[in-house]
Amino acid sequence: MAMNSATHIVSKTSGATRLEADICVVGSGAAGSMAALTAARLGLKTVLVEAMPNVGGQLVGTLLGTICGLYDNGPQPRRLTFGPVDDLLKDLWQRNAIHARRALNTLVLQYDEALTGRWTERALRDAGVELVLGGVVRNASMVDRRVTTLDVATRWGDLKISAHGFIDASGDSTVAWHAGLPVREPDEAQWGTQMFIIEGFEVDKADLIDGFKVEEALRRRSSEFGLPRRDGFIFKYPGRDIATVNMTHIPNPTEPIAAAEAALAGKDQADVLMEFFKSEYPEVMANARIRSYGQPGIRQTRWYVADHHLTLDEVRGGRRPKDAVARCTWPVEAHNSAERVYWEEFEDPDHMHYVPLSSMIHRDADNLVAAGRCIDGDTAALASVRVMGPCFAMGQAAAHALKLAGVGSVRDVSFAELECALRANLENFAVDPWTESAI
Repeated sequence: MAMNSATHIVSKTSGATRLEADICVVGSGAAGSMAALTAARLGLKTVLVEAMPNVGGQLVGTLLGTICGLYDNGPQPRRLTFGPVDDLLKDLWQRNAIHARRALNTLVLQYDEALTGRWTERALRDAGVELVLGGVVRNASMVDRRVTTLDVATRWGDLKISAHGFIDASGDSTVAWHAGLPVREPDEAQWGTQMFIIEGFEVDKADLIDGFKVEEALRRRSSEFGLPRRDGFIFKYPGRDIATVNMTHIPNPTEPIAAAEAALAGKDQADVLMEFFKSEYPEVMANARIRSYGQPGIRQTRWYVADHHLTLDEVRGGRRPKDAVARCTWPVEAHNSAERVYWEEFEDPDHMHYVPLSSMIHRDADNLVAAGRCIDGDTAALASVRVMGPCFAMGQAAAHALKLAGVGSVRDVSFAELECALRANLENFAVDPWTESAI
């Protein structure tokens, strides 16, 4: 058969492609994907902008491998967040791609990132969400306290996205920053993590390295190998002959060149850790190798100046505010030292703390809501509520709040109506079938 070798010549045209929506979500991680799914399922025309060429944000790209903050404390932990996440968990469970394990008086879920990413892509498309992948926000326009449009650059050309409401689930206050609104940055370093996955170790001897058992050896020998962090863990994934490693600390700078250098330094740390493993555990790790490096795990860069600044005292006190939209019992997990992680667990099995909507609404905008790690709070408070469980709930809350606001201010919504819409995430509990083996 003859091949058609014809070509045609094109040149760049001026102007940007325009998209109009009811809701525009920036970021597709735990908070952003749930925000976009919720908005679309509420009948809102929804656009989701993701800077990476694939959906999932840190939920997928960092190879984090564990969902934290989804359950309460005690001998039989119960799930706290519901909604679209129900469908995700059910899909993973049916594929034998999710496993519960005890840790810190609660449960964490190990999950398959690839299947999680594919479920998220399918769910968003099935819901009618318009996806912009590889889209980087470079400007946000405001008129009378309202964000009106985002200018987005992609490798295939520019977009101009207009919407009635915007959800900033970027993790870095991307919308607020480009709109010229005030944001917070930390006074002391908040360290991120370069996650990686290893394979080729002796699976039948994996108990020697599983869990937190390597911490003692790491503390003893980290200076010998030039490793900054002296704690961490390895989690073997059941049935897959791989393990997730969380033992690095990297800076999270907001300057582009420094950010690139930090990403490369994180991979250097991962390589040195493999040398440490082989030296400390030769009977397990002699033939081990790194299978994949995740995207740099970012914990805290820029965050909102909102109507309310969530404090550590509020997290410790556990009082439910009148505008609560998400709940959590995860410990304060502060990565404010290169050497180690500070943990503050809550001993009371009935302890519960909350995220108020007022910590998600930017002080100087009426239609801009944060969801995820860039809500307003002190660094210690955010060190608890920025994990995935409450992020799932915050995404849903942001979508419902903007649905009720319509073309008005999100501050004027009936909280009684919003609370009714979010009742499952504030009142319900469930003991999930996939947690039975861990309880």
